[in-house]
Amino acid sequence: MIKRRNSKPVRVGSVTVGGGAPISVQSMTNTRTSEIETTLAQLRELEKAGCDIVRVSVTDEESARAIYRFKLSGIKMPIVADIHFSARLAVLAADAGADKIRINPGNIGGDEKIKLVTDACKKRGIPIRIGVNSGSLEKHILARYGRPTPEALAESALYHISLLEKFDFYDIIVAIKSSSVADTVMANRIVAERCDYPLHLGVTEAGTDARGTIKSAIGIGALLCDGIGDTIRVSLTADPVLEVRRGREILAALGLNSAGIDVISCPTCARTGFDLIATVERLERAIEEKYKGKALSRRYTVAVMGCAVNGPGEAREADFGVAGGRGEALLFRSGVPVRKIAEEDIIPVLLDEIDAAEKAAQECISCKE
Repeated sequence: MIKRRNSKPVRVGSVTVGGGAPISVQSMTNTRTSEIETTLAQLRELEKAGCDIVRVSVTDEESARAIYRFKLSGIKMPIVADIHFSARLAVLAADAGADKIRINPGNIGGDEKIKLVTDACKKRGIPIRIGVNSGSLEKHILARYGRPTPEALAESALYHISLLEKFDFYDIIVAIKSSSVADTVMANRIVAERCDYPLHLGVTEAGTDARGTIKSAIGIGALLCDGIGDTIRVSLTADPVLEVRRGREILAALGLNSAGIDVISCPTCARTGFDLIATVERLERAIEEKYKGKALSRRYTVAVMGCAVNGPGEAREADFGVAGGRGEALLFRSGVPVRKIAEEDIIPVLLDEIDAAEKAAQECISCKE
């Protein structure tokens, strides 16, 4: 069991970040925010995929005001306004209904402009996310360290925190990201010891789906194993919906998601009795299609094992599982062998098992109410 760091709870719209709340998964649109219909379509796709919090770029007044339109159009997930350099746009976004403002206080001007933003956020009751990135460190910090070291990144984060605290603003979430996995991990560990604000985890500029997911899983996963981290984003050069799926997979791998479906399967070898690779791939696609956007009552583990050596033992540890033979498989339910099934029936049978268990769980919840 992972013991999570004690962090301050911060409310972002309907989602609590920190304070022991479930770890939320974030993404960011890649459309022009001012293009309302295009951005709305992507927001709806992200919401359907289970995105908890979404960020949109605010580069002009039209983009800031678009947030109000998104809210009117029925988007329920909290929307974060991503601001660079402009206190005026931050205030406009807050007034338009943004649930959080993402800025670096040090790059929007002097004290007067920082106070404009903190006053607007206090008035609306919304937090500020400080976003420290290895590519945009302050010149005086970079000069002292020579490069974006973990210590430099941590110092930058603490500096920005002090700029907000100066105006008695404490609804803060902190993100410290680098394209270096090791630097990201070490910088977040330093800041986690120096403050109790919730931390947003991610590896910036991670790359395409395959490479970026590996880097993100290592960096985010290492910190989550330390108990550090309250919300995550898997930053990919890919469809933002993939970021949500990969984020959910990281949480599932660590047992940190309270609900969902975790598929486990063995590596193939000469003993594999059926086409395990194709079967698992089809099962994952079927689960994604059937349960995408659906709130399950708990977490289910489904095992698909290819032979009779380790298969039965592994399958017994799952809620449902199959251990393969030649053209057939043995179905297990909560560790108990149930029956033999044909290879072509593996996927529909496992889906039926999930459905039956979920129906029983929902009926149990209804009875208690």
